[in-house]
Amino acid sequence: MAEAVFRARVEEAGLDGLVEVDSAGTGGWHEGDGADPRTVAVLRAAGYEEDHSARQFQAGWFGSLDLVIALDEGHLRALRRLAPTSRDAAKVRLLRSYDPTVMPDGPDSRPAAPSHDLDVPDPYYGGMEGFEECLEMVEAASEGLLVAVRDALAARGSAIGEALRGTTAPVGAPVSATGVPIAATGTPAVVKHAP
Repeated sequence: MAEAVFRARVEEAGLDGLVEVDSAGTGGWHEGDGADPRTVAVLRAAGYEEDHSARQFQAGWFGSLDLVIALDEGHLRALRRLAPTSRDAAKVRLLRSYDPTVMPDGPDSRPAAPSHDLDVPDPYYGGMEGFEECLEMVEAASEGLLVAVRDALAARGSAIGEALRGTTAPVGAPVSATGVPIAATGTPAVVKHAP
């Protein structure tokens, strides 16, 4: 779900030549499977395209990642434990930390409430309303995540800044954002940037 939503935001912003969106989970339970049918139904009803095949996150990927987005505190801890260096562990953030209604000062601010309030709940064992609620949370946080990615791109140089101001020609190295699905495995989202 997070991958589909964030990919759509990246495309709408005209950054699909600079930002790559992908997904992976912390576990391999559903490796090779498609998204939960309820996730697919909610995404399609909201106008999102979905083409997902589950796979497991690999520690070796950290070297090419700028940002790894987890959907809940448990996945945040698992990904940080998997990180080979403290610098890699610092790349892991909670998706809802980018939601300005939850974290008005952004992802680097300390939450006023316990961090579990930043979790996107796993809707797997509930009904469709849980999937719809998750979509709302993912959409709200994706807007803030897009702002952060856009700011990071702009900070990388004037050529990329020109692309952000409307030039459609691909400029510079791609920044990739790996959004992990929240259905079925409840796995985290990941954002990566290729050097």
